[in-house]
Amino acid sequence: MESVLSALTHPKTNSEFFEAYENNAPFVVHGLNVTISELTSLPFLESLEVLLKSWPDLIQAHLPDVRDEASSIDTTPKDAKKLFDNGMGLLFNHANKISPVLTNWLEELRLNLGLSALTNGRCLIYASPEGGGTAAHFDQNINFVLQISGTKRWWIAPNLHVANPMTRHTMGLPCDPELESYLETPMPECMPTDINPIELKAGSLLFVPRGSWHSTEAMSDAISLNFTFTAPTWIDLFTAALRGRLAQSSQWRATADGVSDFSRHAKAQQKFDFLLAGLIEDLPNWRAADILGATETD
Repeated sequence: MESVLSALTHPKTNSEFFEAYENNAPFVVHGLNVTISELTSLPFLESLEVLLKSWPDLIQAHLPDVRDEASSIDTTPKDAKKLFDNGMGLLFNHANKISPVLTNWLEELRLNLGLSALTNGRCLIYASPEGGGTAAHFDQNINFVLQISGTKRWWIAPNLHVANPMTRHTMGLPCDPELESYLETPMPECMPTDINPIELKAGSLLFVPRGSWHSTEAMSDAISLNFTFTAPTWIDLFTAALRGRLAQSSQWRATADGVSDFSRHAKAQQKFDFLLAGLIEDLPNWRAADILGATETD
C-alpha cells in the first residue's frame, strides 16, 4: 500500500515534494482522485449541510472585520449556517476526533514527514462562502490543504521578514512580543510583490510552507480539508529533555525564592549560579541520540 504522502502528492514523487519542503516552497498537485477516495468518500464531507448536521461541537466563525481566526466567535452548527450565508467563513477544528480515517491519515503523514512524536497534529475543515477567504498572514505550522469542493484562490509569498516563526501572525494586527524579538525586518502593511497565485479546485492539494505569507479568496462556496502539524523546534526538543534531566535533581526542583526580595537577591543569585555551573559541567556529556531517544517514543 502506498504511503499517505504518496497518495497526496500523486502523480508527483515524494522526492519532488521534499525538494519543495526543504526549500520552503509551495507544492501543488491537481486532479487527485483514486488515491484520496478514502477521504472524499467520508460522509460528512459530502456538503456543508451534511457537515453541519454531523458536527458534534462548536464551530469557529471568522468575523468580517479581519476575515481571520484572529477575529472569530464560536457558534453552534445551527447558527453557523446563518453566519456562512452572511459571508463568514467557518472552521471545524480537530475533525480527526470524529473520524478514525482522518486520525490514521494524520498519524501516517506525520511519520512520512519524519516529524517528532511531540508534534501536535490536527485536521481542520474550512468552509468558505463565495467571495470569502482569509486575510494575509503566516502560520507557524506545516499545512497540507486538500480542496474538497468549490474553487479557491491562494496568493503565497516568501517571508523575508522572519525565518522559522514560532507564532502565527496576521498582517496589520499587533505582533506577538516574542516574535517581535527576532524579526529581521519590520512587519509589512501589504502582501509582498513576489506573489505566487495558485487556484485550487476539487482534487487539488497545496502544501503551504511554514511561515509563508498567504491570503485566500473563494471563487465559489468551497470546502477544504487541512492536515496541519505544529511540530516542535530544536528549541522544544532540547528544553523538553533539559526539564526531564533537571527534574532528577532535588536542588533544581527547589523553590526559586528570594529572587524578588532585594535583601535576599544576592543569595538567590549565588544559588542559581551554582546550579548553572553544574549544568555547564554536565552539558558536554549530552548527545543528540540521547535526547531523541527520550522524546521519540514511537
